[in-house]
Amino acid sequence: QVQLVESGGGLVQAGGSLRLSCAASGSISRIEIAGWYRQAPGKQRELVATITRGGSTNYADFGTGRFTISRDNTKNTVYLQMSSLKPEDTAVYYCNADVRRYSWSGYTSYWGQGTQVTVSS
Repeated sequence: QVQLVESGGGLVQAGGSLRLSCAASGSISRIEIAGWYRQAPGKQRELVATITRGGSTNYADFGTGRFTISRDNTKNTVYLQMSSLKPEDTAVYYCNADVRRYSWSGYTSYWGQGTQVTVSS
């Protein structure tokens, strides 16, 4: 079994910063692409940022210049540093990872349970 556990969410004022963490545990041989998504009330889940095992990153337009995704492959952990937060960034933030559990197996996509980020104006 593989679990992704997010942490670091909370309430912050507009213009503030938060750092989200997502730690993967269980039977893990390799994590390829990992990413963060978010879902605001009444809206669909949307991509925030992704990062490959080699460190190549991709950001949604709203996150470019404000959000930074990073990872520690030795800890199977991915981070999202968010700065200059806006009220419209309020959402539940979910971690996602493509995990290979064994050297001979394929990749399976796993999701965390989500962490709430609330930005007050």
